Amino acid sequence: MEQTLRQEDAFFTRADLRHLIIPLVIEQLLAITVGLADSLMVARVGEAAISAVSLVDTVNVLLINAFSALATGGAVVVGQYMGRRELDKASHSGEQLLLFMLEISLLVTVLIYVCKQFVLGVVFGQVEADVAAYAGTYYLIVEASIPFLALYNAGAALFRVMGNSNISMQVSLVMNGINVAGNALLIFGLHRGVEGVAVPTLVSRVVAAGMILMLLRRPGSALQVKRIPRSHDGVVIRNFLHFGVPNGVESSMFQLGKILLLSTVSGLGTASITANSIGNTIGVFQCIAGNAMGLAMVTVVSRCVGAGSYDQARLYTKRLLKMNYIYGLFLNLAILAALPLIIDIYGVSAEASAYATNILIWHGVVGIAIWPLAFTLPQALRAAGDTRFTMITSSLSMWIFRVAIGVVMARSWGFGVLGIWYAMFIDWVVRMAAFVLRFRGRRWEVTRLRD
Repeated sequence: MEQTLRQEDAFFTRADLRHLIIPLVIEQLLAITVGLADSLMVARVGEAAISAVSLVDTVNVLLINAFSALATGGAVVVGQYMGRRELDKASHSGEQLLLFMLEISLLVTVLIYVCKQFVLGVVFGQVEADVAAYAGTYYLIVEASIPFLALYNAGAALFRVMGNSNISMQVSLVMNGINVAGNALLIFGLHRGVEGVAVPTLVSRVVAAGMILMLLRRPGSALQVKRIPRSHDGVVIRNFLHFGVPNGVESSMFQLGKILLLSTVSGLGTASITANSIGNTIGVFQCIAGNAMGLAMVTVVSRCVGAGSYDQARLYTKRLLKMNYIYGLFLNLAILAALPLIIDIYGVSAEASAYATNILIWHGVVGIAIWPLAFTLPQALRAAGDTRFTMITSSLSMWIFRVAIGVVMARSWGFGVLGIWYAMFIDWVVRMAAFVLRFRGRRWEVTRLRD
């Protein structure tokens, strides 16, 4: 197959893949590291500010994941047109994606502000007065950034599907740099409260959206996305809905399930809450390689499928999975080797330290073996248009195994916080089995773009 691929003038050389993947890894690492830096700076404002930001960000993470999934689904449409070498349609679809994301985000923003009292007073429940005040301030400022975040996600997805992930990495670097520098200035220099965290977030997202839109207009790009149109193309929008909505629903359901599980963890004691928080924080680092490979998979497979070359789609999927396993192995071994030092830095109780160590060892070991097939592989199916199957499979597996079984294992079977994580690993195994069987079959090999 490798020889045949070379003779057919493959869509992506090994150098192309490296140029696509390395910026994606750096971008993932950058976002996570900046998130940690933000958390440390917020801590200087006080515990009430930490609680307020954490509460509001549970809603924001849900929105961020949903917009990212919608943008990725829209980029699949663009990628398939590029694979067909119909660059005019690809550019037109890119412009429609910007309009689609702008309108959806504006609607969400209006709803977020209309429902402000409901979210702060009912969803978050009864909180202390200073926490409520901080949450209200943070909410008021940060939610204004939603349309800009949506446009940035759309533009970044378009550059990735062009194979130019270096641009999205550079814009992300600027955005996160503004955020960190702004936090440092307002918190440490001007001694501001929670607004010192919120304002830089808003400013950084406005700048990132402006940059990505200007760069899309730059001559010489694979796609010429020159403007945000004023009218819709019904065919293109239907394609976006087919590819993007299942992605958005799946991502939102996933985040909602995690939020619901937090209520179970909160009833298990301080040590369990602390260990779960450490596990979630460090666990994200353990998945950096897989997340980057998943984004690369969307670019590569969508263009292969658009060209009708399912043999190349299969081969590149296997190649990216192999790279995922290699990079993931080295990354996880390094984290596991440094685990005693990492836990020691947190300075938590012996009970929380034992829980966190157990969680991260299991997460690293199981992640090396299973995570790529459970989460990176389905990105290839989504890029081919098999979005309904991935949405249904992922949602059912999450609610049955991760959520329902997790609650039972934690509360009834005596596993405590470890039961939440063990149930998650069962969820991974089920996903892996379902997606491997689907990939080995032929039912996903259908290009569903509507012309």
